[in-house]
Parts: sequence; structure tokens; C-alpha cells
Amino acid sequence: MTISVIIPTLNEAEYLPRTLERLANKEDLDIIVADGGSTDGTREIARSFTVTFMECPKGRALQMNSAVRSASGTVLLFLHADTLLPDNWEKEVCNVLSHNTVCGGAFSLRIRGNGIGLRIVEALADFRSKAFSLPYGDQAIFVKREIFDDLGGFAEIPIMEDFEFMRRLRMRGKIRILPDSVITSGRRWEKLGVLQTTMINQMMIMGYYLGVAPESLEKFYRKPR
Repeated sequence: MTISVIIPTLNEAEYLPRTLERLANKEDLDIIVADGGSTDGTREIARSFTVTFMECPKGRALQMNSAVRSASGTVLLFLHADTLLPDNWEKEVCNVLSHNTVCGGAFSLRIRGNGIGLRIVEALADFRSKAFSLPYGDQAIFVKREIFDDLGGFAEIPIMEDFEFMRRLRMRGKIRILPDSVITSGRRWEKLGVLQTTMINQMMIMGYYLGVAPESLEKFYRKPR
């Protein structure tokens, strides 16, 4: 198996260097940074590494789908720019996808920061991922390329694209959550607090199930607070 790591970016100059450094010196790794119009130096940072850099229309789903069209891997891994993969992650991904019944998966979640609130969020994410086969994008979702193509990729909606995709993917086979954790930035939890962030996330899911338009959900999610 060969792996393409796809990183959608938009003004991620603060976090991208460490994320790319974590991927440095990995053999046979296809890394694609799909940028949605950064103005903070993200593009220059990406070009300083041995990666494929693409300029794409803004929108995480659009950026990731565009990158897939240029990807060479038989496995696709979608990585947020503020998220670090664990050691030996590529071996674990290939091992779990070697089973014919497994179509994709993700990692367990670790949020950078202290406090019991973040540990509770991690525990709830672990339960949700394993019990309902619904990991989120910040857990570094990975999938077999042929299945991704068969499903038509991510729905090109402004938000909730990871949630929508995983609901379709789990119908194609087993979703495995690896015990090793990615480490993601706690920036949103730090900005809004654990309780408010969790409530907003749950309201987004409820709105999605109730049929609220993704454009309306995005406006609510991005609303300054």
C-alpha cells in the first residue's frame, strides 16, 4: 500500500510547520497541501517542504477532493494542519487496511492542553468513534482510495463534510479506530471554553439531522463569539 496524506489549509502558518516536520523523512509518502487562499505565509511554508502544493477554491471539502485527484496513493489520509500523527502511524494504517472487511478508520483523539474538561471531551470522542463508527476529521480519517472514489468523495458542502462522509463510509465496511492518538490543537476549546464548544458541536449535529441547510449551519458555526 502507498499513502497520500492530504492537508487542507487556510491561514495555518502557526501550526503547519510542526505538522509537516512530523511527516519529514518518511519514505514513499505522497504529501499534498491543498490551500484555500491563505494570506499569512502558509503557502510559503508549504513550499519550503518536499510536498505537492495546490491552490484550490476555498472550502475544506473542495480542497480535499481537489487534492485526491492529484494523489498517487492507494490509501488516502486526511490530516488537519494543526494535528500531529503518532509514531509509526503509516504501519498501523496499512496493517488495519490489509483486512478486506475494513474500509477505513481514524485515530484516537488527544487534545493539546490541560484540564479535566479536555480529558472528558477525549473520552466522549473515543466512545462516539468506536460505538457509532463516526470519527471526525480531527482524528485523521483514512480510507482506501478505491472506496473513496466509489463513494464520490466528500460532499462539497461548507461544513460537516467529515460527518456526512463517515455516515456513508460505514455502510461499505468496518471502521477501525486505532489506539494510538493524534494530537490536535486545543485552540477552539481554549477560545470558547469546553462547555460552549461542546454545545455548539452538538447543536451542529442536531441541526444536520433536522435537515438544516449546511450553509446555515456554517454561518452559525463561524459566528463570532
